[in-house]
Amino acid sequence: MLRRLLVWSLILWLGACSNAAREDEADTLPVDQLYRVAQGSMENGNYDRAIRYYKRLTARFPFGEYTEQAQLDLAWSQYQRQDHDEAISTINRFIKTYPAHARIDYAFYLRGLINFDRNRSLIERYLPEQAGTRDQSFGRRSFNDFSELLRRYPNSQYAGDARQRMIFLRNDMAQYELGVARYYFRRGAYVASANRAKYLVENYQQATQVPDALALMAQSYAALGEPDLAADAKKVLAANAPEHPYLRGEETESGPGWLSRLWPF
Repeated sequence: MLRRLLVWSLILWLGACSNAAREDEADTLPVDQLYRVAQGSMENGNYDRAIRYYKRLTARFPFGEYTEQAQLDLAWSQYQRQDHDEAISTINRFIKTYPAHARIDYAFYLRGLINFDRNRSLIERYLPEQAGTRDQSFGRRSFNDFSELLRRYPNSQYAGDARQRMIFLRNDMAQYELGVARYYFRRGAYVASANRAKYLVENYQQATQVPDALALMAQSYAALGEPDLAADAKKVLAANAPEHPYLRGEETESGPGWLSRLWPF
């Protein structure tokens, strides 16, 4: 038993020495080698170690080319580890400190990417039709981040991907508004339903949910005893989506499928 205790004590002592050696390495390596160690850890998916080394690099060497790139890599590593708040903080600090940096467009893109992913849950991977039922605050932030990227740097290599993500986000937010409008309709709150559908039509004009919103407006106005308003909404729907089911006399409020009826909001 005594021998076993001695062996375990030796193992623990060697582990502590190894950790201390790694910490000492981060405190003694020159900036280029320190960056290479951090970069290698990041590329191998060891984000904990990469973050530790990038932070030590920026603390020891607050200025210089390696430090600037290290902050971008640090934000990426934090994002990969899903430390979203820390990643956003790192990116915001970089944008504020280096507004004219050669890779500033990447910083704006990465900020949009972080906000794009931070509110997407595991269930959405298997039930994507329910994506529009969650809170949209981070989606709006992401949309604004990508919009700012396109406004400032329209020729950026990240512009194409940003545009595609903005289209997705626009439809996602429109789906959320449509879900709220349907929720009100199901509960007989026809004024709220019509207003929410109208808001969707006015603010997400290119979204794929606009025809459904127009149909819901017509249904809501009809339920309120406003035939003129219902006819106007139906006329706009006919001009923009002549094949819509509502125009064939089919009810469209029930949503995309049985799951929406089980989980309407």
